[in-house]
Amino acid sequence: MPTFSIVVPCYNQEEYLQECLESVISQSFSDWECLVVDDGSTDLSVEIAAKYSAKDSRIIYFHQQNAGLSAARNAGIRRASGTYILPLDGDDKIGAEYLELALKVFQSNPETKLVYCKAWLFGEVDQYWALPEYDYLKLLFQNCIFCSSIYRKEDFIKTKGYDENMKIGYEDWDFLIQLLNKEDRVFQIDSIQFFYRQRPKSMITFISDEEKHQNVIGYIYKKHQQKYFDAIGFDNSLEGVKAFHLKTENVNKFAHTFTYKTFFKIEREWDRLIKKFK
Repeated sequence: MPTFSIVVPCYNQEEYLQECLESVISQSFSDWECLVVDDGSTDLSVEIAAKYSAKDSRIIYFHQQNAGLSAARNAGIRRASGTYILPLDGDDKIGAEYLELALKVFQSNPETKLVYCKAWLFGEVDQYWALPEYDYLKLLFQNCIFCSSIYRKEDFIKTKGYDENMKIGYEDWDFLIQLLNKEDRVFQIDSIQFFYRQRPKSMITFISDEEKHQNVIGYIYKKHQQKYFDAIGFDNSLEGVKAFHLKTENVNKFAHTFTYKTFFKIEREWDRLIKKFK
């Protein structure tokens, strides 16, 4: 049984898949398997995946009818035999030491539930990805960990997996809210070992439509209501949430974000629930 299972969902990424798989092969830690899940590609992605599978027995390729990113990730993870899971989209890359450094963290701190690293944006831009520092309460309202973080398969099994109903993004944020609890230890490696490609038609794209964005935020909130109740306090309105953001974020910057507007929209639902359970 390999130590790591790297799960690579792939849909029409012939231009980038080779670069992704080369970053996997280049790992300093060699005890891994890589499951390439072709999600109904119509380009040369299939041929590229098959070529790498024939060249390296650790790379396993299989095909499924197009079902979306979440379904492809779930299918790959279900087939994975490694202790630790690393989701990696077919247009992104990992640094050569990512697995080695992550394993050291898990071994030296067995209570650690999730490991990630510093990240770099490339493609349309070329710059350091300045993610917010992780905090559990902050995670409930803003995703501060990228999709290619590493966790145990046994912990994945305890969740419902990536939400296959989420087709326009944020499925990785939704999954992290499922996976993590306030007491869980999360560790960020102080090294750039993840490279996120920014391109116009990436598998995960920026949601420019405000209404769709708000709908997704509202969906996540309602889905995980109990976690929000536990974290903030059920006997209060969203004033506590607003106060939290105003304390931890730049007021002017946050006041113009979709998330802040969404909280005002959700406030009516929150107050309705409070009245219902009084």
